Amino acid sequence: MPWIEIIGYCGSVLVAISLMMSNIWKLRWINFFGASIFAVYGLLTKTYPVLALNSFIALTDVFYIIQMARKKDFFTLSEVPKGSYHFLNRFLNFFEEDIRKFFPEFNWQQISDPNCVFVLRNLVPVGLFIYEPSTNGRAEIHLDYVRPEYRDLKTAHYLYREHSQSLKDNGIHTFFTHSSVKAHRSYLQKLGFQTAPDNRNLFTKAV
Repeated sequence: MPWIEIIGYCGSVLVAISLMMSNIWKLRWINFFGASIFAVYGLLTKTYPVLALNSFIALTDVFYIIQMARKKDFFTLSEVPKGSYHFLNRFLNFFEEDIRKFFPEFNWQQISDPNCVFVLRNLVPVGLFIYEPSTNGRAEIHLDYVRPEYRDLKTAHYLYREHSQSLKDNGIHTFFTHSSVKAHRSYLQKLGFQTAPDNRNLFTKAV
């Protein structure tokens, strides 16, 4: 297969993959690379309509990437009062399938003393954080879920930064959680969680 055709196929594959992304940030970046590669293919093969179209798509992606990078989101936390779980239950039911991918052992009914916090982004509930106080100033994270289209770490960074003082005031200084899911483990490591020396599925982080 000529190397020029390989370039064309690579561009096509990336564009196709981008259309399957639920995260708009990832969609724009992958689509940008795919369209750029396909534009190069159009230049090399002198198929100028392909070059023109994909150059336009790549420039459009750049425009929206810059717009998203400059956008200032408004974040806030909304703690769920004990026993007031109507909306929380509906949220869990609606996203149940996606939650299972990252928290296969999560069971809301088995948590005896849950503390629940919604993370709102531009007043939209995009994340749900459920933890439970343990012993010696520790708290176990049962759920740290963010909707697919908002998984750019901004929500998580805001949550752990803004909620830390409230936790410290209640005597909590360390979070711990368990995970064997590769994607979730990667997420925890990006947030500064450390694995325990004697248990690679146990992660801890100072509040």
